[in-house]
Amino acid sequence: MMPRPDLLKDIIADLRMAASFVTILPVASSKPAADGAVARATWALPVAGLLVGLAGAFVYKVASRLGLPPNLSALLALATTALITGALHEDGLADTADGLGGGRTRERKLEIMRDSRIGTYGVCALILSFGLRWSALAAIASPSAVALALCAAHTAARAGVPAFMSLVPPARPDGLSASAGSPPGRSVAIAFAVGTLVLALALGPGKALVGLILLSLAGLLLARLAIRQIGGQTGDVLGAFEQTGEILILLVAAAFQMGR
Repeated sequence: MMPRPDLLKDIIADLRMAASFVTILPVASSKPAADGAVARATWALPVAGLLVGLAGAFVYKVASRLGLPPNLSALLALATTALITGALHEDGLADTADGLGGGRTRERKLEIMRDSRIGTYGVCALILSFGLRWSALAAIASPSAVALALCAAHTAARAGVPAFMSLVPPARPDGLSASAGSPPGRSVAIAFAVGTLVLALALGPGKALVGLILLSLAGLLLARLAIRQIGGQTGDVLGAFEQTGEILILLVAAAFQMGR
């Protein structure tokens, strides 16, 4: 059995690694990651997502206290989360939309996804992503409800990433996703448990169930699309999966809020 101090060190290392992957915060260890360390640390992705959600919620709360209306407060909250993550997931969404939407062959689609330039499909995807999330937060309006929705969205959207990486093979032998490796079953299970728990606590069991069903369906659809068009998943596809999850959870939160 691993001594408790070593276990604690591993947990902290995994949290730092996960945070360094999904944020621009200077928390990465100076030591090189051992083989399989990145895949193992994926259990902590929803925890890192929770921190991002809390940051957006804090800015929304401050903006509301300063008298700004919900639409402007929501925009500032979204800007905060994009800034903290370095717009990593937005970039993945745009590249995925450009790659899957353009190009006739698998090779051309992958080439487009690696191109740093953004195309029409990517622009449209980003407009829809920001527009839907902004509208949902503005509709929720209440700072406390917005905080819960943001925490739920950013946690749950990343909770399914390890499972997606495990079930969908990499589309190419190089790149971020391929180098990370396939997460072990334990990391997949812990990430799912953390995401489900936060989702249920933040939105309630009923909304959480709806959110999980929608996330699962969206994941299956994206996986099928990615496998058919490019042979599997890439880091960009994972970013698109995360963005889709954020959108769906925020829409669920807004729909139930408006239905009261």
